[in-house]
Formats: sequence, C-alpha cells, structure tokens
Amino acid sequence: MDSNDLIKKVRKIEIKTRGLSQNIFAGEYHSAFKGRGMSFAEVREYQYGDDIRDIDWNVTARHNKPYIKVYEEERELTVMLLIDVSGSRNFGAEGPEKRQMIAEIAATIAFSAIQNNDKVGAVFFSDKVEKFIPPKKGRRHILFLIRELLDFQPESKGTDIAQAVRYATDALKRRCTMFLISDFICPTDYSKPVTVASSRHDLIGIQVYDKRDASLPDVGLMRVLDLESGATRWVDTSSQRVRKAYNKWWYERQQAMTGVLRAARVDFASVATDEDYVRALMALFKTRSSM
Repeated sequence: MDSNDLIKKVRKIEIKTRGLSQNIFAGEYHSAFKGRGMSFAEVREYQYGDDIRDIDWNVTARHNKPYIKVYEEERELTVMLLIDVSGSRNFGAEGPEKRQMIAEIAATIAFSAIQNNDKVGAVFFSDKVEKFIPPKKGRRHILFLIRELLDFQPESKGTDIAQAVRYATDALKRRCTMFLISDFICPTDYSKPVTVASSRHDLIGIQVYDKRDASLPDVGLMRVLDLESGATRWVDTSSQRVRKAYNKWWYERQQAMTGVLRAARVDFASVATDEDYVRALMALFKTRSSM
C-alpha cells in the first residue's frame, strides 16, 4: 500500500473510531472492564451513611472522632488484541471486507482503552503467530498499531486460533483483558487453549463475518476460491441440496463456536460486515457492566 494512501486510511479510521471511543464507549468500557482491585487512597471524617466497616480505628482513636478509609479503583489494565490476519479476512461481499471492520473494531477498543489510561498490545495471527506488538500507552502507539494492521502482509493464509491463544496466554504473566477478533473460520479445535486463557485472563470473543459466509446465493454454476488454501472448485448454487448442505455446515460451525466460548465462560459478540458494529459492542459492554 502506498504510504500516502496508508496515512489517509489510518487517519480516517482514527477520526471515526476515536470519536466513538470518546463519545460513546468511554463510560461503558470503564464499567465493563474492571481494574485489578481497590487500593487505599486516604482517610476522611465519617459521614452519615458511610459503611462502618471502613472505619480506621487507629486514626479514630487519635482524633477522638470517627474516620474512615477511602479506596479507589486500581484502574490500569493491559488490553491485548488477538487479531486474525488469515486469508479469509480479505473476503467482502455484503458490505466492506472483513479486514476493514476488524481494523475499526480493534481501533475503537484501543482508543477506548487509552481513554482509561490502559496499555494496549496486539498479536496478529494466521495459522501461526505473525507479529507481537508489546502493550504500551498513548495515541502514537495506537496509530502505529492501526497502521501495522492495515498494511500487514502475513506469511501464511491459514487460521489456528489455538496457537494464537496459547501464545498470548503464556506471553502475558499478569492477568489482562484479551479480545479475540476473528471470523472464527478455523479448521482446528481451540476449546482447551480458550478454556485455559479464560481461567487466567479476561477473554472476550468478537466474531466478524460476511453474510455470504453463511449462505450461498442462487446464481447457477459458480467458481469458488478458498482464500486460505488457494484451492478452487465449481459449485452449482442453483441446487437446493447444495445450498442446504452449505447452510447446515455454517449452522453447525456456529453452534460449535458458541458452545466452546460458553463452556469456557467467554463473553462474545457476533457481527456481520453489513451491520452496525457499534450496536454489537455496546450490547456486549452493557451486558458485562450489569454482571
């Protein structure tokens, strides 16, 4: 990609997603993703309605009137974006390519995180870990991350979610918040690594898919290219049996994905490329805030 075109694309995504994170997501993000706990901040005089369990008896004894301990949330989080850069992200039939929406969702989360003074890092993965970007704070770091995501050319086109999740789980020793952003079209089982990651970290899944992933149009004989393997084949989409078989494959794959994530206690959202991802993220954040 030409450097000027890349800068324009990065800037366009920044304007859109930074505005979303400031005006819509900042409060929801803060409520949905908690800090590491509460730390002591100060003492002050007891006021009617304060919890008596917070009384500092040593200070109270010295001053002959009750004082309570005041705590504040230890806000700083580490947020890791596990981003699918496999060949299937380049597909786009109903709406923009999946890679465009993935980039916007990742940028929105990243800007929401730095609004709350959190660190953000990323793992780009195909059927192997393609790139690791260590967590850092600040706008410049987020712009670097977006630029890398838009311009990145993976060495491989396949998908292995298990390997990416294992890598991130092992690389990050302290508990962090992980967003796994993918179309979840993965030929290998990822249930065990996801379960382990969810027990050590706060793992959230976000599926980005194209509605043509889910069903075949009735357009007669069609040449189909697998963007990950490079294989091509002719498919008779006028056949109702063929279309039903494809729909069945998609449904069973979706059921398997949701089953794995629910069993591992992973919150997740699913959004099509022709839908509003803002609505999907807001619903996800609000669900977590109410828990």
